[in-house]
Amino acid sequence: MNGNHTSRNQNAQTTSAEDAIRLATFDQYRGQLFSIAYRMLGTIADAEDMLQETFIRWHQSRDQNIRSPRAFLVTIISRLCMNHLQSARVQREEYVGEWLPEPLLTDANSDPLKTLKIDESLSMAFLIILERLTPVERAVFLLHEVFNYKHTEIAEILDQSEANCRQVLRRARQHVGAVGRRFKTSTQDNTDLLDRFLQATRTGDMDGLVALLARDVVLHSDGGGKAVALSKPIKGSENVARGILRSMEKTVPKELVSHVAEINGKRAVIGYLHGKAFSVVSVNIRKGKIKDVFVVTNPDKLAHLPELKEGSSGSAPSGSQKVSDKK
Repeated sequence: MNGNHTSRNQNAQTTSAEDAIRLATFDQYRGQLFSIAYRMLGTIADAEDMLQETFIRWHQSRDQNIRSPRAFLVTIISRLCMNHLQSARVQREEYVGEWLPEPLLTDANSDPLKTLKIDESLSMAFLIILERLTPVERAVFLLHEVFNYKHTEIAEILDQSEANCRQVLRRARQHVGAVGRRFKTSTQDNTDLLDRFLQATRTGDMDGLVALLARDVVLHSDGGGKAVALSKPIKGSENVARGILRSMEKTVPKELVSHVAEINGKRAVIGYLHGKAFSVVSVNIRKGKIKDVFVVTNPDKLAHLPELKEGSSGSAPSGSQKVSDKK
């Protein structure tokens, strides 16, 4: 009887040790898995759901002979995301107004271990371009162009032939276009233009604002039917400038507190109302001009952002910088 008890204890210890190893292995690749899932789906909540489901399947696979944990985990999450996109397409079609990706806080404090892949492919502009692609095109494009997987690896991950993966990538590149593969803005350009953009909007400087905008600039906004937003995008520098200044005057709360933070790898502005995130404003810059303005006010997409401490309206959330209160 004592022998049976000892055996059970040994088995429990062995299982516990194996579980700890598997958890450590999963944590090793967690950043890459989230990076893939967020780019595939465009929302933090969905990406985290896919990450959780991937962990469950990883935990359930302990009896399998897995040669490469990384390949196994990337395969699981890529296929889960593709399936999710197929079912989410109907929801996107029924979405009220324009759908924008969920803003992701990417300052050093939000990712202390630097596990999240942060580059141009994380930007709002790039994620919106990816919406042109089918789920399989999106997976092939991201795995090859962003995460540097070879065609042979992608074929195995997606259970496709290598020749088919090459064709899918060719189609994806055509849909995305050169702008989706090579647009890049220096940090200094982003900082200078955003600061001047904020100054012009705060002071109501119509001419100054128009001067910062590209002629074909587009103003995008996402309220999800739950907050103030445009019913459709506005195009053209004068129309966009007029729309922004009218919004500042009529719909933006007077007591809004603005803070600069890093969102999706770029400087952006989080607007706080009574300590809670009310909006996120970011810009896409091309050739020294603002090509796109993105405004997210859907409260569901802002719920994960840190709150301001009560009674300390002058203090910014971790990693952000106060601009000034709207007068």
